[in-house]
Amino acid sequence: MTLTVYNTLTRKKEPFTPIEEGKVRMYCCGITVYDYCHLGHARTCMVWDVVRQYLQWRGHDVTYIQNFTDIDDKILNRARKENSTMEAVSERFIEAYFEDMERLGVQKADAYPRATHTLNGIQRLVSELEAKGYAYASEGDVYYNVRQFKGYGKLSGRKLEDLQAGASGRVTVEDPEASKKKDPADFAVWKAAKPGEPAWDSPWGKGRPGWHIECSAMVRERLGETIDIHVGGSDLIFPHHENEIAQSEAATGHPLARYWLHNGMVKVGGEKMSKSLGNFTTIRDLLEKIEPMAVRLFILQAHYRKPVDFTDEALAAATNGWQTLSEGLLFGFQHGERLGFKRDMPELLPEFVQRFQAAVDDDFNFAGGLAVLFEIAKELRKEGNLLVHQGTTENSSDELQRQWYTLRTLAHVLGLEADINQLKPEQSDGLDDGEIEALIEQRKEARKNKNFAESDRIRDELKEQGIILVDQAGGVTSWHRG
Repeated sequence: MTLTVYNTLTRKKEPFTPIEEGKVRMYCCGITVYDYCHLGHARTCMVWDVVRQYLQWRGHDVTYIQNFTDIDDKILNRARKENSTMEAVSERFIEAYFEDMERLGVQKADAYPRATHTLNGIQRLVSELEAKGYAYASEGDVYYNVRQFKGYGKLSGRKLEDLQAGASGRVTVEDPEASKKKDPADFAVWKAAKPGEPAWDSPWGKGRPGWHIECSAMVRERLGETIDIHVGGSDLIFPHHENEIAQSEAATGHPLARYWLHNGMVKVGGEKMSKSLGNFTTIRDLLEKIEPMAVRLFILQAHYRKPVDFTDEALAAATNGWQTLSEGLLFGFQHGERLGFKRDMPELLPEFVQRFQAAVDDDFNFAGGLAVLFEIAKELRKEGNLLVHQGTTENSSDELQRQWYTLRTLAHVLGLEADINQLKPEQSDGLDDGEIEALIEQRKEARKNKNFAESDRIRDELKEQGIILVDQAGGVTSWHRG
């Protein structure tokens, strides 16, 4: 089977062939560390972490780099507001980032370069661009001359003549730097120092790097002139990634990346989730309401290139889905001794492995891979119920152990891990799924007849059994085990 990926640069799916056989160099544009991460950040970091893990499972040696932007106006504004420093603010939120990602099961990158740690490489790159005529100094700033780079717009599909002032992405349309530029679309690669702001010595005077130049310098310093995969959120296609290409390729004469991959945005009520719109939920606030693996499932159930809508109903569905997968993942821990599971690891079931790989090989279709996992988990849950209530199973012990091991192996590729410490006693001491559904139907009938006392009694009875009900729009009630 061949892995195919959608390349934003060519606007089509292509077979994935790394530059060096068996090795993949991959760079992810990380976060600007001025606040706590929200679900949109979680999606970006989680999706590309799973892509990295899948490539490793497919046999590639992956070097994965993700940067931190720790020089930025937003960080400086936060520091002023708190009477702090840019460094202190950055350190606080970098630490918070690692705490949040650890709870979500996101594996650490191989390195996390920062803008402040890459200043020599940034200045060297700016000097090269200036020497080759792609950048020019103006009143202490240095700007990239976009009209000098013939391929400008090839990633985003935008035409240079259509671009307006403000294309740098971090200035308003009424650009205060416009008088310094040769063209409104030109963007800063080095900014002159402003009073009271951190600044570093440079050939152009004291200042700090522009946003786009940071990643170009970090990619080259950590991974080389041409990498296999460059990833990030779709909101970075223009101008950030477009400008990265212009800078790097003008300096080196080589493609910056073979494949450009971008994840879709998280939306709330049809609008992109973002701090600027004030419609975001931080990861740590969300994890007060829903367990981390359910969040992970919520993210992976949508194709990575598509937008995903953040709703209470979607989170409730993800919680129920995780309960099913969790029961399957815990099957061997709960019933393995009784079934005589062997200590030796069994062979994986090839049918499920092949179907899982065929799905995910199609442009990282993790949702298709999850469908295979759910199929196994539901079968194991059924067998567990038979074992608990009837003392027997339909499949042999060896077959069940192979199903369980296959499920755990494939789930691990997606970073889905059940917590054995939360394993509860066998469900013979509680309600099975059929009994729960029957009580929910009785409660629905009671509510229909306005017998709210009976409705509340049933809810309380289920709650005592660890069953949490979630009433949704349209009279639908979902449930999960607490």
